[in-house]
Amino acid sequence: MKINEVEALVGITKKNIRFYEEKGLLSPSRNSENGYRDYGQGEVDVLRRIKLLRKLGVPIEEIRRMQEGTQTVGDGMRRHLVTLERERRNLDEAARLCTLLKEREIPLRELDAEGVLEEMEKLEQSGTTFQNKQRQDVRIRYVAPVVITAALVVPLAALAAVMLWRFCINPANAPPLAVLLVMEAVPLLMIAGVLLALFQRIKEIGRGEIDDAKQY
Repeated sequence: MKINEVEALVGITKKNIRFYEEKGLLSPSRNSENGYRDYGQGEVDVLRRIKLLRKLGVPIEEIRRMQEGTQTVGDGMRRHLVTLERERRNLDEAARLCTLLKEREIPLRELDAEGVLEEMEKLEQSGTTFQNKQRQDVRIRYVAPVVITAALVVPLAALAAVMLWRFCINPANAPPLAVLLVMEAVPLLMIAGVLLALFQRIKEIGRGEIDDAKQY
């Protein structure tokens, strides 16, 4: 079977199937004639088991251990139940605090956030983990630098391509090759600088800013 057939049969996207292959959870054979992956009933069964466990929230590494036979399904579920129980306690505490805040029919500016945060910190010290939406806020910061980079790189790349195209179609009236190389180098160097700045910005967001956000 081809990957499109497996996608339709199991209900897992091609992207996820590739992901499970990269993680070593799935190893389809390859067609000796064209080198394409060849999926059989065995791979379909594996993907169905993976789908089941992932829908239950079982981590990839737990699935790997079960696949390798180092632990049984029961072992994996016992470990996962511990995680689910911890998450349930966390949600119960969050629901309790939300219920208390629900009774406070006051504007946000009058809310004693310091007192509630102190209570949350005490709960966190005892093992409770609250959802950190700040991580999602940080991810949003990736959008702006990527969009700005694209807005700069695309016109520069188009300019370089147009200059090269004009030289190719009419070399007689084109500037000397040395001049053309200099003209081409300018936008290409600018593109390289913009991409380097984007890389540094993403690196900064991915490390320092997330770490800083966790302190609030």
